[in-house]
Amino acid sequence: MKYVVTLNGKNYEVEVEKTDAVITNITEATAPVAAPAPAAAPAPAAAPAAPAAASADGTKVIAPMPGAILSVAKNVGDSVNAGDVIVVLEAMKMENDIVAPCAGTIKQITVQKGTTVETDAVLAVIG
Repeated sequence: MKYVVTLNGKNYEVEVEKTDAVITNITEATAPVAAPAPAAAPAPAAAPAAPAAASADGTKVIAPMPGAILSVAKNVGDSVNAGDVIVVLEAMKMENDIVAPCAGTIKQITVQKGTTVETDAVLAVIG
């Protein structure tokens, strides 16, 4: 199979054949260009909403992982639809949109910008 590989802005035509050989210790100076690297997986869309627990007081929006709150997009009394961003949680240097699991009205916001939360912390309640 022939491929065109771009390396440092230059196009190279490479031919790849199937083999059982294992190549180790490849360096840029000695390595022939073999096969193109597999395409990177697409970046995930917004993080899915944490599982929400329904209670008599409303539906709780739960933190899916520990992190720091970068921003709070909704206020108490705001109407939300399922999928609306409520807060943005930073975890492992990635921003994760925490979204409303259902439609309703924000009854309570339990965090503010800069708050650090643990997994399963209640971030908001939707009524």
